Amino acid sequence: MEINNIIIRVATTLDTHYAKRITDEMEASAKARGTGIAKRTPEYVATKILEDKAVIAVTNTGQWVGFCYIEAWQHGAFVANSGLIVAPEYRKSGIAKLIKKKIFELSREKYPNSKIFGLTTGLAVMKINSELGYEPVTYSELTNDEEFWAGCKSCVNYDILMSKERKNCMCTAMLFDPADHYEPKETKAYFEKKRKVFERLQRLKEKNFLKRFIKKEDGKGVIKRKSL
Repeated sequence: MEINNIIIRVATTLDTHYAKRITDEMEASAKARGTGIAKRTPEYVATKILEDKAVIAVTNTGQWVGFCYIEAWQHGAFVANSGLIVAPEYRKSGIAKLIKKKIFELSREKYPNSKIFGLTTGLAVMKINSELGYEPVTYSELTNDEEFWAGCKSCVNYDILMSKERKNCMCTAMLFDPADHYEPKETKAYFEKKRKVFERLQRLKEKNFLKRFIKKEDGKGVIKRKSL
């Protein structure tokens, strides 16, 4: 796929030299937003590229533009499209949406029977996910693979996650279930209808969770998922 001299494709061995640039930008972006992120190393990103489990966007002159990769959990029962990042100069250009679409297609090709999920603090990513058929879900509907959750240890919000017994955190969980899912037009319409609710929920999380748990909330204030 090539748009405005930007090529979006499955990453190859020749792309491993971008790994350091990618992980540096992931960390810088998280700091700028003031949110947490499970830290990735250049070696880990390079491994995903070598496994044909990554999508990259580059200009036709070889400048790096964006990236995302696939992780499989519970022997492939769950798949996550992780590490979505776009170079600052190309943000708000629609590139993130195109990368997400490409990595989603690659995930469906490699893992046709797997549930695809994501965790994000960003409404923009939630919107993109909803356009692909993802639904907002509770954390209990995600993988229970301990290795996945261990990856959150480097996130600044890890204490929040554990204080909530892995049932909630700053991120919103979203899921695409190939065996039982709504059509993208339905999940997109649902997101647009509930967008203000998600915005309020994120503000509530930022306000309440970041008080460093002065008192236990016992689930109070959490908006649980409803059927579309």
